[in-house]
Amino acid sequence: MNDHDATQPDGTPRDESSRNESPRVETPHGETFSDETPTTRLRKELPQEVPAAVPLAEPPEGSGKPTLTGRQRLVQGLWPPRVSRAQLIVALLLFGLGFGLAVQVASNSESGNALRGARQEDLVRILDELDDRSQRLEDEKQGLEKQRQELENSSDQAEEARKQTVEKEKQLGILAGTVAAQGPGITMVIEDAKGTVEADMLLDAIQELRAAGAEAIQVNGVRVVAGTYLTESGKSVSVDGNKINAPYRFKVIGKPQDLEPALNIPGGVVQTLEKEQATVSVERSTKIVVDALRAAEQPDYARSSSQ
Repeated sequence: MNDHDATQPDGTPRDESSRNESPRVETPHGETFSDETPTTRLRKELPQEVPAAVPLAEPPEGSGKPTLTGRQRLVQGLWPPRVSRAQLIVALLLFGLGFGLAVQVASNSESGNALRGARQEDLVRILDELDDRSQRLEDEKQGLEKQRQELENSSDQAEEARKQTVEKEKQLGILAGTVAAQGPGITMVIEDAKGTVEADMLLDAIQELRAAGAEAIQVNGVRVVAGTYLTESGKSVSVDGNKINAPYRFKVIGKPQDLEPALNIPGGVVQTLEKEQATVSVERSTKIVVDALRAAEQPDYARSSSQ
């Protein structure tokens, strides 16, 4: 800075603040005015401009990290999956549940297809058998409730309990074959002139009778119980080791209206035996006597758990 700039024309020091003021012009009449324009004044009032930062389109050279797209970042976040032990257990349980439901649906579909092809008479018979079984279960339930009420209302509960125990023993004796029984039922006779009837056919007949509600069965003088087995014995059949020969005579106690239709269903016992050229006759009766007995066997290991 030179001296001319630091002093005024009269030699006095120039005020530093006057440097920042706009130059003024004096008119011939002694008036002064500033030659500052609006643009100059606006620039003084506005803050200094700051250049905006331009985002980098590409990572700086030398960083070594490639740019990932949005899809690549999504795939990187999802794979490999991070599964906890609890999530894995839940997934396995859900898979097992879904598999079970699928098997159940497939089983129901197969049953539905089998019934869909049945005749109207067969469907009516199946419904009747279901109704009969439901009725038997309901009767048994009512009988047990009656026994409970008698025990609760009886003044001498010990005597009432003894009577019920004796009655229950008789019922169990009929089922076990240790007690003779009589009641309504049917008689079925199988003539096997050509020897084509086998043990499994007779077993199918017994199973069908049991399913229809048979309470006591006797075949050629041999009592049929829960553990009965049938085997081939040459040209004849053995029941629990007792050899029997044709004709095979079944004496069955139960509801005749249920037993006879169960044997005569399409594709059932009677039709199967007739295909083997055997002759089958079924006769209802109001009184069937089953008097073949089984000796009560003492179990070797099982004991009553009641004290």
